Amino acid sequence: MQPHVPDVLSVCVFLLSGLNETVNHRSIIFFLSLLCYCTILVVNVSLIVIIILDNSLHEPMYILLCAFFMNGLYGTTGFYPKFLWDLLSPVHVISYSGCLVQALVMYSFACSDLSILALMAYDRYLAICRPLEYHSVMSKHRVTKLAFFSWLMPFCIVATNIYLTSRVKLCSSHIDRLFCVNWSIVQLACFPEETTINGIVTNITVIMYVLHGLFIIWSYLYLIKTCISSLESRAKFMQTCVPHLTSLFVFLFTGLFDGMMMRLSSKDFPQMLINFIAIEFLIIPPIMNPLIYGFKLTKIQNKIVAISVRLLK
Repeated sequence: MQPHVPDVLSVCVFLLSGLNETVNHRSIIFFLSLLCYCTILVVNVSLIVIIILDNSLHEPMYILLCAFFMNGLYGTTGFYPKFLWDLLSPVHVISYSGCLVQALVMYSFACSDLSILALMAYDRYLAICRPLEYHSVMSKHRVTKLAFFSWLMPFCIVATNIYLTSRVKLCSSHIDRLFCVNWSIVQLACFPEETTINGIVTNITVIMYVLHGLFIIWSYLYLIKTCISSLESRAKFMQTCVPHLTSLFVFLFTGLFDGMMMRLSSKDFPQMLINFIAIEFLIIPPIMNPLIYGFKLTKIQNKIVAISVRLLK
């Protein structure tokens, strides 16, 4: 008896089934999603414009923050317009190439966030622990290049993963999510042996960004140890490092939940819960990060107050 050979499909479009159980709440979800996306646009664009237009904010820390907010816009733009359109459409499909592009945007956005957080940790380490060397090491020109590299490197790494995925033969066009991610596409492979290289490259990528996370944690533990003995250093840490730590914890919390849900069997969980966990990293960090930095960092806070007073006159 010959072994069964899976039927290879020539996939042109993918069917996204994550919205199937939300038919009765479509209008409410659309309104909340639109409100959420508009809030993300307003708060991120506002802080980007403030940092760009105010010469006093053209410092390494604020340049990195600007890159951080821009990355938030990049990631959310890869999700919300398509998601809002799906909420208004009876059929939820995405083209094969569109699915690969969306997966590229989602993964590169998440990896870039971690890269920029690592740069922020290094910036704070130099500012607090090696202040005499700070301006020579973290010049504006160098920080700008590092910020660009922190986006370009994840983009190229994720693009390699997506290219390998595009070569895999698929036996299904059904994705049980609200949007496309590389993991979901690879699971549709007809021949598991074809995904071996994908698994190796993915594991290398995961190890790289786990090391990013460990570096960030080590940096802040070292900073805490250094700042304990000095009142001035403690004040500087509380003012500039606490927002970074908050962003890191939010990122880790949302990322770990989504990663666990993708790898564990999710059949026993309600679809609405699965959907929320899948998109929480596109809701919580892009809104919380600008608010945290806007209210916590004195220079940005003062600038926001000054603009508000000027508008009210």
